[in-house]
Amino acid sequence: MRRHGFALVAILIGLGASSITTYCEPLTKMDTNTAIQTSATEIQVTHICLDIKVDFDPFTRHLEALLGRFDPASLKALLQTDPAEADTRLKQMEGDQGLMIFSMQNHGMLFSLAGIQRHAIRYILGNPRIAFQMTRHDIRAGLYAPLSVLVYEVAPGIVRVEYDQPSSLFGQFGNADVAAVGRELDGKLANVIEHAAQLATRS
Repeated sequence: MRRHGFALVAILIGLGASSITTYCEPLTKMDTNTAIQTSATEIQVTHICLDIKVDFDPFTRHLEALLGRFDPASLKALLQTDPAEADTRLKQMEGDQGLMIFSMQNHGMLFSLAGIQRHAIRYILGNPRIAFQMTRHDIRAGLYAPLSVLVYEVAPGIVRVEYDQPSSLFGQFGNADVAAVGRELDGKLANVIEHAAQLATRS
């Protein structure tokens, strides 16, 4: 399968539209007789599933090497005293496609509790500067920034990458500026995954 000149790695893409009940309606009036007022709206989310013919360890190693690292400790004071310098620091943290890792959860390691060996890592990734391009227009975009990506081994030599398509998450808010950034993130995420797969096949 050739995709953007990518012939070395076969990627099978699965798209699934999932119905999710999520965000609240805009508050117009708070009922004075209750402390909690609830509303819900059902939306459609596109779930991406990529099956990649590559080994788990080299793929995750290259993915992590491509992405930057978010370091909040170096920003906390600067955001209050020197926002311009804080912005510069954030730029320096950026990796491929401007993305960086906020945290990682090794779900596969937990299988050791049952005496089973499994490879699975969840990555929380994004970019605070990109997030602010959305939250400045609608703070609810902060529900999905940063993004969540799960990488796991489905068979020897085959890795699966799953995530909810950013444009479908951020498009729910009905804001053109937020939706545009969401579409940009679709491409950024796909590109960094493809780049990691290319590098892993050469390891």
